[in-house]
Amino acid sequence: MRILLAILLNACALGAAAFLLPGIGVDGAGRGAGELLLAYLFVGAVFGVVNAIIKPVLSLLALPITCLTLGLFTVVINAAMLLLTGWLTSFTPVHFVVDSFFWDAVLGAIIVSVVSAVLNWFVVSPATAGRER
Repeated sequence: MRILLAILLNACALGAAAFLLPGIGVDGAGRGAGELLLAYLFVGAVFGVVNAIIKPVLSLLALPITCLTLGLFTVVINAAMLLLTGWLTSFTPVHFVVDSFFWDAVLGAIIVSVVSAVLNWFVVSPATAGRER
């Protein structure tokens, strides 16, 4: 159940980034709302796998430059995860498209991070509030 919730939250965050930025979106999905929702759920699952497997290794390797920039390099790592998700989904019928690195990927990473944090705060916090005794 926790994995499905994480996929749903990733899909919402990626959908918000695609809504706010014209350079981010999903190609290959039909025009129906259900098909678009399934496409974002699929891309959210791929994004979750990328964040679970590759991001920790990359964050560890980039730890010196992350400390040197006082954590701002984390935005670049998150933007790279968006681009990697786009590259991985290019081999599937549903393509997650990020047009450019600087504006689309970096701003998309910031939007995805903020939306994910807010959604996690609203969804995960009330569920665990009764167990904090």
